[in-house]
Amino acid sequence: MLPADWTPHRRDDGELLGWIRPAGDDWVAVDLLGRAASTPVDWLEAEEALEERGIAWLADIWVLERVDAAPLRVRMVEVTPDHVVVQTDDFGAIDAPVERFELEWPAPAALRPRRADDPDGRVFAP
Repeated sequence: MLPADWTPHRRDDGELLGWIRPAGDDWVAVDLLGRAASTPVDWLEAEEALEERGIAWLADIWVLERVDAAPLRVRMVEVTPDHVVVQTDDFGAIDAPVERFELEWPAPAALRPRRADDPDGRVFAP
């Protein structure tokens, strides 16, 4: 559930980019995963941080680190303040089997952007 003092910030077309939350006398931009997208800054800088980030990054490949198994290459399926749903990357194949994972919101640190040095396969080598 979103704190009552978080203000939604939307693009000109109405698409939600994130929220701006108070931080003392300053403001912090919060992205759609519930993670800070800025340090404490003034209001306009918080808006700019969300505008610059946009939402295209949600379509990127992500990695889900798991305690009991190898990390997985995943894509976002649904992101709301109720939960984050990811699924194993299907590499664009409509008939590929996928596994879905429902995560808490804000998204846990175990969900991270893919790094250049990550293996390219769906399941990482042990």
